[in-house]
Amino acid sequence: MPVRIFAREHRAARPQLALALVLAALGCGARAEDWPQWRGPQRNGTSAETGWRDTWPDAGPTIVWKAKVGLGFSGFVVAQGRAFTLGHADGQDTVWCFDAASGKVLWKHSYPAELGDKFFDGGTTGTPTVAGDHLFTLSRWGDLFCFEAATGKITWSKNIQKETGARVPDWGFTGAPLVHENLLVLNVGDAGLALDQATGKIIWQSANKSAGYSAPLPFQRAGQWLALLGNGSAYVAVQLRDGKEAWRVRWLTEYGVNASDPIVEGDRLFLSTGYGKGGGLFKLGAGEPEPLWKTKKLRTQMNAAVLFQSHLYGPDGDTTEKAALKCLDFATGEEKWTQPGFGSGAVIIADGKLIALGGTGELLVAPATPSGFKPAARAQVLGGKCWTAPVLANGRVYCRNGRGDVVCVDVRKN
Repeated sequence: MPVRIFAREHRAARPQLALALVLAALGCGARAEDWPQWRGPQRNGTSAETGWRDTWPDAGPTIVWKAKVGLGFSGFVVAQGRAFTLGHADGQDTVWCFDAASGKVLWKHSYPAELGDKFFDGGTTGTPTVAGDHLFTLSRWGDLFCFEAATGKITWSKNIQKETGARVPDWGFTGAPLVHENLLVLNVGDAGLALDQATGKIIWQSANKSAGYSAPLPFQRAGQWLALLGNGSAYVAVQLRDGKEAWRVRWLTEYGVNASDPIVEGDRLFLSTGYGKGGGLFKLGAGEPEPLWKTKKLRTQMNAAVLFQSHLYGPDGDTTEKAALKCLDFATGEEKWTQPGFGSGAVIIADGKLIALGGTGELLVAPATPSGFKPAARAQVLGGKCWTAPVLANGRVYCRNGRGDVVCVDVRKN
């Protein structure tokens, strides 16, 4: 009997023990977070994760695992202890699922695909999306999959281009699927396409014109949810429930490469693209957005800038030049600082710090401040072309290059 009483008391104490551990973690200022979709939990390039290591020994941070996934520039997403990305090799695209901590391959799925090396190395360019127990992927040629994230079992699949006849952009479909309520929204057509995420049934679609290369960005205005998508000549806002167009901003970039994601903050919209186009801030109102300022000082060709405490941080310049990392005032467009030689890399922000992967594979951490770029940590973690944004999830940073070399960097505090 005393043993049974102890067991009951022990079980009853478990919730209190769990709560105590959570409070202890909060007291230490540490917070872990998954990165389940393109540009992070809020789809804006930022993470609420805190308590990770922002300084490293002279030898650099610990690389806990490496992998090879094939050609491409697809990003990583991390959720429920699993890390996902895509790559291309031997005439096939492959969806990879790794154990996020060890790098063990949990499952993979391959299917025939063209290399698509028009004016670049080719390979995969889109990034997966995790929503609940499912993983969604879209290939450059329209192969759309819904997987069970844990097992790789295909829930449903289809080729969206063959089903709809949608025009394939010059560099294929890219971006990342957006999951919103029951919808799966893709940048396909003039202003997107939405399916029922559970079945793959098409709910609404837009005109058969060339899509751009940005990912659908959800935002709310006047109590309505909208998505903002880039096409070959504009950025278009549509109502998510039915695909009806709300407004568009004409935005002409050479070769129709509207690839960099827009930024919406309150009643302001920031757009920026490469090929010398530059950026601009617009005020959102009842009708078409009104321009506030334009600049050539921030030309984000592929990876969007990140907005943090009223300042923009991002790469300025194309892959054909040595792009710089810059900071601009969001309200005015004034350039606060520039760091030459960064290349066509990308940045994310967590806990008030920039995590930047330069175009040739140098990983840097620096305070996100308009007073200057002063890295507290830096290490060469990869070589080759690194055009893909790094990802921070649960104390680990995931990086890859164009030829498919992957590194997982441990930045947990012991």
